[in-house]
Amino acid sequence: GKMSAPSMQERKACWGARDDFWRCLEAQGEDAARCQELRLAFEARCPQQWVKYFDKRRDFLKYKKKLESEGFHPPETTGKA
Repeated sequence: GKMSAPSMQERKACWGARDDFWRCLEAQGEDAARCQELRLAFEARCPQQWVKYFDKRRDFLKYKKKLESEGFHPPETTGKA
């Protein structure tokens, strides 16, 4: 079925569930298995498209944080371009 736009209350519930899940992941060293209940709550409270979007966004933010903490190291290229 077609999804109606979530109400403000539903959005807040979704964001809260997402934040709890993300905090759990950080606390558990990214061990998703230990955060399974929060993951299920996150999926239950958020539209499917949002879950996909937030998953991608979190991967991007983790990647960005890694670059910021470790610096960007381009692969060594042999020879000059």
